Order: sequence, then C-alpha cells, then structure tokens
Amino acid sequence: MVKIKSVINGSPAYECGIAEGDILVSINGNTIKDVLDYMYYAADVNVEIGILRNGEEMKFTARKDEYDDLGLEFDTFLMDSKRRCSNKCVFCFIDQMPPGMRETLYFKDDDARLSFLQGNYVTLTNLKDEDIDRIIKMKLNINVSVHTTNPELRVKMMGNRFAGEKLKYIRRLAENGISLNCQVVCCPDLNDGDELRRTLSDLGGLMPNISSMAVVPVGVTKYRENLFPLKTFDKKGAGETIDIIEEFQTEFLEKYGTRVVFPSDEFFLTAERELPDMAYYEDFPQFENGVGMLRSLIDEFENALEDAEYNGDERHITIATGYCPYPVIKRLCDSVENKFSSIKIDVVPIRNDFFGNTITVTGLITAGDLISQLKGRDNGTELLISQCMLMQNSNIFLDDKTISDVENELDIKIKATQNDGYDLLDAILGV
Repeated sequence: MVKIKSVINGSPAYECGIAEGDILVSINGNTIKDVLDYMYYAADVNVEIGILRNGEEMKFTARKDEYDDLGLEFDTFLMDSKRRCSNKCVFCFIDQMPPGMRETLYFKDDDARLSFLQGNYVTLTNLKDEDIDRIIKMKLNINVSVHTTNPELRVKMMGNRFAGEKLKYIRRLAENGISLNCQVVCCPDLNDGDELRRTLSDLGGLMPNISSMAVVPVGVTKYRENLFPLKTFDKKGAGETIDIIEEFQTEFLEKYGTRVVFPSDEFFLTAERELPDMAYYEDFPQFENGVGMLRSLIDEFENALEDAEYNGDERHITIATGYCPYPVIKRLCDSVENKFSSIKIDVVPIRNDFFGNTITVTGLITAGDLISQLKGRDNGTELLISQCMLMQNSNIFLDDKTISDVENELDIKIKATQNDGYDLLDAILGV
C-alpha cells in the first residue's frame, strides 16, 4: 500500500475519481508494493484501482490507452526507499571516498528496480527467490555486476557470504529468457588471468541471453587505509587482459555472430595500444561502462572536422582532461590546429590530487584540482571541460564547487561539452 501524493488533472485516475491522499492498494486485483508493480499492472486498457480512503476500501475503474500512465504521483520515484547494498566489495569506490563530502555520495544502492528503470548494475545478493520470480514474470532485462563466477572468490571479493550462492540467479534469469548485460570489475591478482577466463567461459555458456559483458579495471584512490590491498593495472597486465578478452571474442563471434565481451577504453590506453575501429564495438552495448566512448568520439570528431569551416579569427582556448585520455584529446586538437592555423588549443592533463594520482580518468576531476593546476597560466578566452566531470543534470563538481566557482577563480568562461565529437569540435570553434 502506497499513499498517493497527487493526481494529475485530466488523467485517467483523476477522471475516475482518485484523489490526493488516497492509499493505493491494488490494481486489477494485484497488490501494489512499488513502481514496478504499478507500471506492470497498470499497462492494461481497463484498470480496476483499489484504494483505501479514510479507512474505507473503494474500487474505481479507469479507461486509457494501453501503457499510458494512470496519472498518479507518489513521494518517491520508486514508491518506497532505495535498497541499500549489503556487500563490502574489496574494490568499492565509495569506500575509497575522502571524508567530508555530501551524504548522498556515500549511499550505496543495489536495487534491481533501478537496473531495469535506469540501467544501474546490481549484484543480486539482496534478492530472494520471489524477487527473481517477479523479474521473470515481468520480463525485466537487467544489468548484473558479476565480477567472477567462482563462488568462493565472489564471496571474498564482495564481502558477502551469500555472494557465491546468488550466482544461481544469473543462470535462472538467463534460462528464463531474461537478457543480461554483465559487468566485471577486474582486479590484478584476484579475478584476472585464469579467473577471468573462467568467468567469461561460464557466462558465454548462458548465451544467447547474455546480451553483453564489459570488463573494466579497478579504480584505486589514495583513501584506502585499513582496506583490502589492491593493485592497479600496468601496461603489461592491461595488455594481457585485452588478449584474454579477444580470445573469447573470436570464439563468441564464430559461435554466436557477436563478440559479446568488451574491454573498457582504459585498458587500451593503459596498454598503450591503438583503440579498435568502430566495427569492433558492434552496437556499443556497454557504452556507459566506458566501452567504445573514445572511438566514438574520435570518429565523430574526424568526420566533423573534415567538413568544418572557420572564419579565421585568432582563438586561444584550453581543454582540461584526465591523464588517461590525454593522448587522444591532444591528437584531435593537433588536427584542428593543423587545419586552422589561427586556432591555438592548450590541452592540459589534470593530475588528480583529490582522489590520488592513480585515478586518471576525466570524470573524477574536481573543481579544486582544476583551479590549483590552471590558476596563473594563460588559458586563453575559454576553458572546455567534459560534462562527465559534473554531477548528472547539474553544474556541480564532485567536491561541491560549481562551474561559476571555477570561472571566478580562473577568470575565464567555462563550457562543458558532451561526449560527442561534433559537440567538442563546435566548442573548439566557438560555434
């Protein structure tokens, strides 16, 4: 049962008499516990809504187009609270955060509903058989953080004595037609090498319902006091991991017509190998996991530059980026300077003092590091940063400073660009 916060004027629920403050009990005779129940059972054209009003049970019938929303609004999107993570993963990034940041940054969610609705990755460790039954009944495709298919190793890596036995849910979901995108956070000397081979082999055995797999390197910050000792990938280890993944890609491509598993871009950069071409990434199924982002950016940028024109005005700008993608961004900017001699671009790799020098990706650069490393230099008339440095749908960096704070400190205009080659070139040209 969930309290109705408001009813949208003119909506099916409004027209049939549902009111603010009513308690939603059931839809078409099915008890409603959360947003998944609400969305699933309210998809019909004729919907019988059971509510509780002032202690009295009442029923209303709403008529609407199939899949249209009833028009009910609740206090939270999920209609209840997010499910917290019950693991203590040895590689958890949140456990490596510095103290004193806002409380929301320390919240660990592990909610299968958010996997379906927003693409979050979940471990399945806090689910029960009835939760799996519901996922299968509703045909909810989800994203799973697997990390390893070795039960004992999964217990060790995830700090949860149930983590190994919950692997059975992956098989059960796949065997019942649920499509799974899988993720492996790869840690040197833990789940790499032969353990990675085992994981990829086991998941490959569940095809065709393993839609994709991404292997991403562990991130290690300087805040690891009293935590499990972890190493980061070096050039040799990154190269060996790519080789293992590409062994399985060859096998899967022959058997299933798809590579299925992909290393994140960071592996190629660490191994100092050329990024594969666009065809390698197929339909980019793991883009949000950093798989193929740079290849997409490069190709879009080069296509845009080929047809680009510029008015010839003198222009000097700075682009701030992480150490990891720096060579790629620098090469793209060199190509702009070669085509338009009146444009000067300073590409500055930002050292991550906030989290530690082992963190080299752009998305974890803070305002404080931008200010300390760019202040006092000639940055030109504009500073370009990636939108991934900012909290989603905001202008706030991870250290709670805003774009305006950085603009004021550096006395320069800042433009945040999307991970899109066309957008980046337009920003460079001042379009």
